[in-house]
Amino acid sequence: MAVRRLSREETAQLAGRQEKFIKHLEDALLRIRNKTYGICRVTGRLISKERLRLVPHATLSIEAKQQMGN
Repeated sequence: MAVRRLSREETAQLAGRQEKFIKHLEDALLRIRNKTYGICRVTGRLISKERLRLVPHATLSIEAKQQMGN
């Protein structure tokens, strides 16, 4: 069985992505406490439950995200 070791750069990139994801989740928890979780920051409308299941830290509805060109 071959084991591939990650380079320092790859490890740093992975750690950075994980830190960013954790920050997004912490921000989502704050929005839950503030009772603003699930509300699109652009339209002010509710973000669909389906989207929140896929991206629990989403701050934009699909429509708003598409309008922004992302």
